[in-house]
Order: sequence, then C-alpha cells, then structure tokens
Amino acid sequence: MATLAAWFWNERFWLPHNVTWADLADPAPGAEYPKAGHLLAALPLALFIFAVRILFERLIARPCAHMLRIQAEGSRRAQPNAVLEKVFTSITKSPDPRRLDGLSKQLDWEVRKLQRWFRHRRNQDKPSTLTKFCESMWRFTFYLFIFTYGFHFLWQSPWMWDTRQCWYNYPFQLLSPGLYYYYVTELAFYWSLMFSQFTDIKRKDFLLMFIHHLATVSLVSFSYVNNMVRVGSLVMCVHDVSDFLLEAAKLANYAKYQRVCDSLFVLFGVVFFSTRLIIYPFWVLNSTLFESWTIIGPFPSWWLFNGLLLVLQVLHIIWSYFIARIAFKAMLRGKVRMLTFTSQTKLEATASVAPPRGSTNWDQGIGCVCEALVGVS
Repeated sequence: MATLAAWFWNERFWLPHNVTWADLADPAPGAEYPKAGHLLAALPLALFIFAVRILFERLIARPCAHMLRIQAEGSRRAQPNAVLEKVFTSITKSPDPRRLDGLSKQLDWEVRKLQRWFRHRRNQDKPSTLTKFCESMWRFTFYLFIFTYGFHFLWQSPWMWDTRQCWYNYPFQLLSPGLYYYYVTELAFYWSLMFSQFTDIKRKDFLLMFIHHLATVSLVSFSYVNNMVRVGSLVMCVHDVSDFLLEAAKLANYAKYQRVCDSLFVLFGVVFFSTRLIIYPFWVLNSTLFESWTIIGPFPSWWLFNGLLLVLQVLHIIWSYFIARIAFKAMLRGKVRMLTFTSQTKLEATASVAPPRGSTNWDQGIGCVCEALVGVS
C-alpha cells in the first residue's frame, strides 16, 4: 500500500521541477496550502446538501408549484396484464407491427387497443410536471447561489483581472478560506448530483450526465490537489453562469409562462455561447496553456490538467452544436406552423382563427426550443 501511495503521489508528476512535497509541508503560521485531505469534507457535505434538497423540494418548491397551479397530474394507468407487462419490461416498450400482430392473436385484442395500452404504460412511468418543476427549482436555487458566491469572491480576487496572477509564485500560493469554501461546496454539490441521479427523473442522457458529473468531480479534485485552485475557480465560475438561466427557462416552461421562457432561453443562449466559446477558450485556456508555460513551464500534471480542459472545450463545441441545432429546428418548426396557420386563415377567411394577439413566428419558434430543451434535459 505504501508503494502504491508513493507511486501515485510522485513529486515528479504532481509538482514543477525542483519542488517537493516537503517544500509545501510547513507554510507560515496561520497559512495553509491545499491538501488532498481537505476534500474529504465534501462527502459528508454532499449528504447534507442532498438532505437539504429533499426538504427544499417538499417545503419550498412544492408550495411554489401549487401557487403557480402546477399539479401532480396523474397519467391514465394501463390495464393490468401480465403478458403485456412482461413484454414491456423485458423486451420492448414500443413493439413493432409484427410483434403487435402476434400479441393481438395471443390476447385476442385489437392492434389499436394494444397500441393504446403501450402508450398508457409508457406515460405511466413519466414524471409529472410537478416533480420536474421541483427538481429544476432546486437546481436553479443552488446554481444561482454558487454563481453569486463565486462571482462575488472572484470580483475581489486579483487573478480575475490579471490571469497571470494564477501562476506567479506557483505552487507556493496560500489557500484563502473563501476559495476553500467555494471549492468544497462545488465539489459536494456534484457528489450529491451523482447520488441523486439514481433517484431523480430517469433521462435519456443518464449515462452521459453521470460521466459528466464524474469528470467534473475528478477535474475539481485534481486542480485542488495540484493547487491550481485560482484558475480552477475561474473555470467553475464560467460554467456556473449559464446553468441557472437554463433551469429558470425550464421553470417558466413548466408554469406555462411562455414569453418569460422565451426571453430566458434567448438570454441563456447568448450567455452559453459567449462563455463557453469565447471567454473560456480565449481567457481561461489562454492562461492555462500560454501564460503558465511562460511563467512556470510545463510538467507532467500540467499536461494532464490542460488535456482535461481541452476535452472540456470539445464538449462545449459539441453541446453548442446540439443547442444550435435544436434551436434552428424548433424555430423552423414554429415558422412552418405559422405558415400553415396563415394559409388556413386565408382559406377560411374568418376572424375566429386569427393568431393570438402579439403572436409571431419568433414566439412560436422559441417556444418550441424551450419545450425541446426541457425534453432533452
């Protein structure tokens, strides 16, 4: 075990040349450097955050949903049938025509009745709007809190205004209490997301999001142990700024405040693209790749850290592409609906089918975008 620990904590990997762990062992009285043991506090804090979330959803989010007239609508339950239930759970949730024909002969049911049963059975497992609203309200609240705290802390930090401060005197940079709380709270939240993923709404991107949360935990922990917390705090803040806007758009969508949802989505899109495709690569990556190379020079963990940050940038590009594609298709769908509606209006020549007051192609398109994003996230 000692040999494995010595191999893992090899100074030549973690630290710049001519720096040892002994050099970081005895800071000045009252001062401290980041240590791996500090991160253990994130695990009990994650359980605490998970417990707070349960109370928040029951005592705050649910009453807010009722005030907005969001109810736990119950989907129509499928008629109990052992044969169909076995097919649904073990074989397929959406049987093809050939299987439907076989079931029709076996049960002496019409195909339309079978299709209706499978539709009701699928809807039976879907979470209610109330459940989705409560989850989004919790995420919105935490994301807003952590971004506000992080931005307030960084506003007073010199490395926000001059990113070269992230590397001067590295790794002999003392850990401030504010930076420690920011890191441990962020890490604990992502640990709690990993726990809660198994109890939350099961989404299509379950595995992808689990890998994302695991990668986030690994990257945050790695940068802390390596004392790259200054630039790490910039990375966290850049990523937190758009998350609460997306959750806010979802909340507005669930509450059927479509104009608010539209506006929030537009704001989310602008912030997401500007932070992930402009600020992150040209401000953060520029510092980690080029400023750090000039000031401290590369070493093994430096290469790994920058490799992870570059992988993150690739994910940003992929996510931006998908968001743009969803937006384009939804806008186009809204435009087609509006054109179809206009054609019907001309043919019928009646005021009873006039478009809603203030309705535009843009409104319908953005509404489709918000619905699409709620569906995929």
